[in-house]
Amino acid sequence: MLVVGSIFAYAYTRINATKPVAPRHERESGKVTVMVMGVDSRKDDVGRSDTLMLFTVDKGTGDVSVLSIPRDTRVKIPGHGYDKINAAYAYGGQALTKKTVENLLDVTVDYYVVVRIKAFEKIINDIGGVDIDVKKRMYYNDPWDDNGGLHINFYPGMQHMDGAKAIEYVRYRDTEGDIGRIQRQQYFMQQVLKKVLTPAILPKLPSIINEASGAVTTNMSVAQMLDFAKLLPDMKGKKIMTSMLPGTPAYIKDMSYWLPDIKKARAIIDQNLGIAVTDKMQQNTQLLMDEYKKSLPGDLKIVNGTYDYEDYKNEFDGNQAQKKQPSEKEAPKEQKSLKPSQITVRVINSSGINGAGAQVVSLLQRKGFKVLKAENGAVRNRQKTTITAGKGSINMFYGMPFPCTLMVGGSDDYVTVDIGRDYRK
Repeated sequence: MLVVGSIFAYAYTRINATKPVAPRHERESGKVTVMVMGVDSRKDDVGRSDTLMLFTVDKGTGDVSVLSIPRDTRVKIPGHGYDKINAAYAYGGQALTKKTVENLLDVTVDYYVVVRIKAFEKIINDIGGVDIDVKKRMYYNDPWDDNGGLHINFYPGMQHMDGAKAIEYVRYRDTEGDIGRIQRQQYFMQQVLKKVLTPAILPKLPSIINEASGAVTTNMSVAQMLDFAKLLPDMKGKKIMTSMLPGTPAYIKDMSYWLPDIKKARAIIDQNLGIAVTDKMQQNTQLLMDEYKKSLPGDLKIVNGTYDYEDYKNEFDGNQAQKKQPSEKEAPKEQKSLKPSQITVRVINSSGINGAGAQVVSLLQRKGFKVLKAENGAVRNRQKTTITAGKGSINMFYGMPFPCTLMVGGSDDYVTVDIGRDYRK
């Protein structure tokens, strides 16, 4: 898993170098699209697109918009039916991912860039690292991760990150799901671009790009990129407009998905590209929405009480002005305490202990919680049991009859219990 925001400067120079393919719909002159994929590949495993972003660049003004597509987005993959969008890369690489994105958003993707984890780390190290303002406590420990273990341990505050630490930051994900993760990735991308445009790094960019080019896969040449690297200074002082694919989180057979709002998603792309929407386009969108609705299974469970993406965006942008502040005459509203019946609990058995998941589900159900069916974890020998809950509900999980570590994160009404080998029957 990795984010590829740091490769934006690399992609930006390339997409200005060649003439884009004919767009599916008439778009404003000079606007092009580039799909950026972060792939976590392993030995004997092609991997999946852990991070997927669609950039829209106006070559005339230098304006940039980024649409992040959650990896759990449920889409129809040509030749493979409905699945998570990150599976498209496993089925058919960047070509099938490109086709899947084009079908979902009804847009032609002009260029693509695929970045793997080693390339990401090298690029961050080559620019001398990046300064990141960590907004909350971030802790996660998985010594059995396929890439040699994943150990994330950040405290809130400004800190300088090298390539290895940057990977940990952008891979972190807790019960807040893809919303918080994508916001951190977009914030990270902006900080990297800010670093690249400094007087100390900008002159070195051609050599950095040349060295990194062998570690990425793209349909653009290094020569073209180098010829247009001089365009980057025009981006100074401009803000990248970021958004996330609109949709709703849900569970299908206890597996998490992001159900896209196709109409809203296409409206974002149309606005970014300056496309005049025709009646035919609207009809095609409605047909796809109807088909998608019919494809949803009967055991679909919508997740309520999730975080609002714009709240995260305001927090990371430091845009406190958009948040309503209580006046002297207006007392802050008291937060209502939740009952166990209002809290959904996800139980993951990563211990390898048969029956541990079912036992924990039964225990929590007796306490009144809404508990999803236990699922097996990606690893089967995690050492410690963790419970991740929001600040407003964490106290309800003290005194569990088994060893566990409590961590604050995510929403109050959605809690994750990950069972480790320290669990005692």
